[in-house]
This record gives sequence, C-alpha cells and structure tokens, in this order.
Amino acid sequence: MTNLTRRTALTGGLLAMGGTALWTATRPARAQEQPLHPTIEEVMFDLTNPVLGNPEGDVTIVEFFDYQCPYCKANHPVLNGVVKADGNVRLVMKDWPIFGAPSVRAAQLALGAASLDAYQTANNALMATEGRLDVALIEETLAEAGLDVAALDAAYGENRDKWDGLLTRNGAQAAAFQLRGTPAFIIGTVIYPGAMDKAGLENAIAMARG
Repeated sequence: MTNLTRRTALTGGLLAMGGTALWTATRPARAQEQPLHPTIEEVMFDLTNPVLGNPEGDVTIVEFFDYQCPYCKANHPVLNGVVKADGNVRLVMKDWPIFGAPSVRAAQLALGAASLDAYQTANNALMATEGRLDVALIEETLAEAGLDVAALDAAYGENRDKWDGLLTRNGAQAAAFQLRGTPAFIIGTVIYPGAMDKAGLENAIAMARG
C-alpha cells in the first residue's frame, strides 16, 4: 500500500493508516469477533447524526470538530462554500468536544438545536466565534443567532440518551482512527487529518467520485 501525503487511502476493503487497519467494511459473523473499528455505514450514515449539505449527495464529507478549535473555525466557511457550490455533497459534522467543559456544553446545545431542526444555525453561529468559549459566550452567541437557549437546553435534556450516545460514538470512532486532534475529515473512504483549503476539498471530492 502506498502512503499518501496528508491522507490515507482505502485498499482491499480496509482503511489503513501507517499500516494499521482502521475501518472494516463488514463485520465478522460471530459476536465474540466484533471488530474494534467502526464500519463505513456507522461513520457516514449514523441516523442520529445531523446531516448538512445535500442529504442525498453522492459524496459524503465527515468532519470531526470542536467548537473551540481555531483551525475548525477558520476552515468552516471554506468547507461550507465548497459544499454549497458543489450541491451534491452530504456533510456530516461529528461533534467531538475535546477541549473541555465549554466544548461539551456547546455541542450539547447544538445537538439540542438539531432536535428543533436548527442544527445548522447553531453550528454556524458557534463556529463563527473567536477564541476560547465559556458558557456565557456560548449562550449569547446562540441567542444572537435567534435561538432560544432554554428551548435548546430542554430539547437536549429530553433526548439526552440519544445525543450522549452520539457523542460517545463520535469519540470512539475518533479513537479507532487514531485521530490526534481537530479538524479531521473523511471524504469518500479517505482520512484527511488537519485543515483543508478549497482546492484540497475539491480534489478530495473529485477523487471520491472517481
């Protein structure tokens, strides 16, 4: 297998990084042989995970991100621009709050917004913040975006098992892929660690289609 700069290629049904298999396309038959790594279906088509862009798109972009990650925030307008211009990309934003309690709180309220069909509004607003977050800034940002913070909190609480389960799966997937931080992208069946510029995203989408 050839290792590619800044990316990891799918070969022989297994996604591999540094020679270690990370992603199995199918599961073994016996329960005691459950793999340590998630399937493509589990990562890209988790029915709980909010989907932006075109839900019927022919290419899926997955981003593992944190609302306090400066690289995620800087990359977000570029990512949104590429997805919008293409028109045929599913965008799966995987909340992976790794920078402490404010990151967890931001993810919780954004997922509460998903229960109210307002995830994109919450996501874009929080990604537009600068610097470190605290609870006051998170709530102020969401309120300025036209969202009722109390309603978001209630919606998260009413579906806490669902959303906490999603956050747990996201973290487990990131660990299985040995991700070292945010952002990290999966486009098609290739892992791209780190921020990606417009040309890089467009090339990755084209490669996934090819």
